[in-house]
Amino acid sequence: MKNNDWKDRLNIVYSTNPDFGYETEERTEEETLDKKQQKLRVGMEKKGRGGKTVTLIRGFIGSESDLKDLGKLVKTKCGVGGSVKDGEILIQGDFKQRVIELLKAEGYTQTK
Repeated sequence: MKNNDWKDRLNIVYSTNPDFGYETEERTEEETLDKKQQKLRVGMEKKGRGGKTVTLIRGFIGSESDLKDLGKLVKTKCGVGGSVKDGEILIQGDFKQRVIELLKAEGYTQTK
């Protein structure tokens, strides 16, 4: 895939200096911790969601792709929709106890 360098430089003010060199910051993804070391917290939330109840999974430390894989696994096991946003997994509905049991069965021992 072609590297679109200009997208990395949006909203940047440029210099008229011909010797100006733009430096991009390299983003490094965190390494995913072992399942036994993850301290996942499962909670319920209604506030700011139009009265709908969602189950939140917080505390995942690792890469975005591993978080999305975990979210997909939990959503398919519960048979409901949801999303992965801002380092959190949102599951539609009241599935707190089922999610805790699923995570413990998958090897996430420090789940509350």
